Amino acid sequence: MAKAGSRPGATAKKKGATKGTGGHGRRALEGKGPTPKAEDRVYHKAYKMKRAAERRAATGTNRKFQTRLGGKRVSDELVTGRNAVLEALRTNIPAKHLYVMSRIEVDDRVRDIMTMANKKNLPMLEIPRSELDRLTDGAVHQGIAMQIPPYQYPDATDLVLDVMQRWHAGKLKSPPLFVALDGITDPRNLGAIIRSVSAFSGDGVIIPERRSAAVTAGAWKTSAGAAARIPVAKATNLTRVLQQAKEQGMFVIGLDGGET
Repeated sequence: MAKAGSRPGATAKKKGATKGTGGHGRRALEGKGPTPKAEDRVYHKAYKMKRAAERRAATGTNRKFQTRLGGKRVSDELVTGRNAVLEALRTNIPAKHLYVMSRIEVDDRVRDIMTMANKKNLPMLEIPRSELDRLTDGAVHQGIAMQIPPYQYPDATDLVLDVMQRWHAGKLKSPPLFVALDGITDPRNLGAIIRSVSAFSGDGVIIPERRSAAVTAGAWKTSAGAAARIPVAKATNLTRVLQQAKEQGMFVIGLDGGET
């Protein structure tokens, strides 16, 4: 008989004591710990970008293409993004290929890039987004990237001797002017110095072979095209090159960029 106030037709049920599992299955009820960071999850894009950065750091370069030149491996570099590529073309940076993503959304910048690339006879390759992502190692490319060849550095001693010979032969209108740098590690600073040397009708920039900024895409852009006119030479021993310049009749003036 149902209790008073209960739903008609309902029956009372009472569950007795149940036997436990004795601790079996306890691990299944435990938490799995904190969620790993995105860069530690192998299926996440952040993980792939982290691994790519580690590979670049291990090789000491952030350049993307490996080619052969003079019997040793050298690297090309990629300029990525619509604004960066357009500015690079405007400053006459030497380029090898222009990579354009398939079905790219065309705007005024893309039209200008295409027009300038055609005028320069720059080979253009249309590739899928997945391939462009791979080439740029996950960098923001906006559907476009440009391949830059490695800069060819003349030998500093050869450059100084060649310019001095032309000066003694009366082929130069003004005395030779070189700017030798030591401790410049930012490519943009190097580009700005190249631009200044060009403005003063200089004949070249000399940098150490080690521990110095290189003529990268960033240096090209900052030089505003002057890197196409002013040679940047490398010196194995900067002190020796300066001594040779003095022996050729040049004045050597040292400037300290420190606070003193």
